Amino acid sequence: MTGILSQIEIDQVLNGQILGRLGCHADGLTYVVPISYAFDGTWLYGHSGEGMKIAMMRKNPEVCFQADDMQNMGNWKSIVCWGRFEELTDDADRKVAVQYLMARNFPFITSSNVRLSPSWPFQSSDISDVKGILFRILLTRKTGKYEAS
Repeated sequence: MTGILSQIEIDQVLNGQILGRLGCHADGLTYVVPISYAFDGTWLYGHSGEGMKIAMMRKNPEVCFQADDMQNMGNWKSIVCWGRFEELTDDADRKVAVQYLMARNFPFITSSNVRLSPSWPFQSSDISDVKGILFRILLTRKTGKYEAS
């Protein structure tokens, strides 16, 4: 059986995952990239270095976001959201973003090849020490589907 997820179920998927795919578009080019994120019920928060996705979102802040809760091929939930990118430069906003990103539940790290980077988790409680770009995306539209066997 397949069906449409309710807004509550969509938010449950967003809250239950830490990895999704961000789609952005600028200068005739579309770019989709996996990102680690946190969700507060309204905003998606992310952290990144300078690069293509940040440059594209600065040019065109309208973005798309997709995440899945995949149990197996017959039992899954998939959500697609649209929203607006906002780079966080104010210390109070950056602090909120860091708090949400740090509060996520991470899965067990089961491989010696999987390591957190030197800038993650954030090493200092002083927000001015956090390297990179903190951003949030205001979700303005959310849709979702599921399959259950």
